[in-house]
Amino acid sequence: MISLDDAVTARLESHGARFEVLVDPDAALAIKRGEFDGDLEDVIAARDVFENASRGDRPAESDVEKVFDTTDPMEIIPQVIERGEIQITAEQRRKMLERKRRELIDRIARNAVNPQMDDAPHPPDRIENALEEAGFDVDPMERVESQVEDALDALRPVIPIRFDEVTMAVQVPPDYAGSAQAQIRQFGDLEREEWQADGSWIGVLTFPAGLQNDFYDLVNEHTSGEAEVQIIRDEDEIARR
Repeated sequence: MISLDDAVTARLESHGARFEVLVDPDAALAIKRGEFDGDLEDVIAARDVFENASRGDRPAESDVEKVFDTTDPMEIIPQVIERGEIQITAEQRRKMLERKRRELIDRIARNAVNPQMDDAPHPPDRIENALEEAGFDVDPMERVESQVEDALDALRPVIPIRFDEVTMAVQVPPDYAGSAQAQIRQFGDLEREEWQADGSWIGVLTFPAGLQNDFYDLVNEHTSGEAEVQIIRDEDEIARR
């Protein structure tokens, strides 16, 4: 479980009753997006459902049963998060924003080069200052991966910058294709995709070369390590797939 200080409140109002749960903010966003497959016990601050979490008040059991058809908190908590709204205080939002901003800057600094200086890396301070000059706003509610391209578009008029990219093909077995492809296709630019007769899914994606290990981790996580991944070397190889 997490501490109360690190938790945000997810709130659902239904059938005239209110239900609140306490959860890690990043996990709450992942659950709402259908991307969470960890242990719920690790990302909640209380194994309980409240009417008012700040006071510790609990809803009537009859209301709980009527809305969720169960009284088991561990079944109800994900439903409250998925169907309800995440309540974030100004201080929590500030902390999330700062953390995402640092993650974004670090990711760009690790993967970006200066093409005018023999592909030398850009220091994090230069990236940070250029983002401020460009007026780029980091979204604390979105994954860092999904903000990298927009950040690069904002940086290019300010500093010379290029990401070395890699194109990779992945084949996901039928048992995992339905859920895994929804997560994998968001990782980079989807060049092409194809569903096979046996129900497997093939996708070809392009993304920053420095994110290869992250890509392998994502694919393995959602396919139990049973997917096949291959680097694509040229355009003809993409076309043949």
